[in-house]
Amino acid sequence: MAANSSNPSQLKKTWFHFDSGAGEPAFNMALDEASLESVAALGSPVLRFYGWTAPAATFGYFQKFDEIAATTLLRPLIRRPTGGGLVPHLNDWTYSLAVPPDHLWYALRAEDSYAQMHRWLQTAFASAGMQTELATCCRKEITGQCFAGYEKFDLLHLGCKLAGAAQRRNKLGLLIQGSIQPPPANFDRQRFIAAMLETGNALLVAKAQAFTPDTALLQRANQMVNDRYANDRHNRRR
Repeated sequence: MAANSSNPSQLKKTWFHFDSGAGEPAFNMALDEASLESVAALGSPVLRFYGWTAPAATFGYFQKFDEIAATTLLRPLIRRPTGGGLVPHLNDWTYSLAVPPDHLWYALRAEDSYAQMHRWLQTAFASAGMQTELATCCRKEITGQCFAGYEKFDLLHLGCKLAGAAQRRNKLGLLIQGSIQPPPANFDRQRFIAAMLETGNALLVAKAQAFTPDTALLQRANQMVNDRYANDRHNRRR
């Protein structure tokens, strides 16, 4: 996974992005975690956009499987590598951002990195003429369900939650996984991606560059599909 990896000084001035399109639910989670594992060696943040080939629901790493299974009929239920609550998937716009441990974003407190990600979304939507706001407090409606209410710094549109995210920070880096649902009626997905790329340079203090996952990254993701995300034992571990 080495776009320009032979030039460390260039990497410090660059962040990467790619659109992997619609993926199998287990593979989507696996590729995000594989990106977290490899981002330190790459040396620059990687923003990935993706979709879903089939309905699914993901739930936070620390949530209890039986409790989640009782709240939704969606299957499969897949434990995310990040925290947060239950998130249904099919037509939502999903993304992940993997940040290496020597990047400015990695040093932020969890609340601040969460707010920073949603400020990026807010700026992107505003650049295309859609006004949103960051929640200043929270509104809980259904325990454990991410889009049933909202948390502080979630992105709101017309008073309702538009975007939420979950995080994981360890010695390998920072992983943020986010979902936008329902997608805005006056936007299409490519317009959203273009707005994110246009506004990302200032927030990441670097220049965007297209990225292609290499064989090693994809092989690691496929290994994680078998070992974790398509493995019932892993998803039911709590």
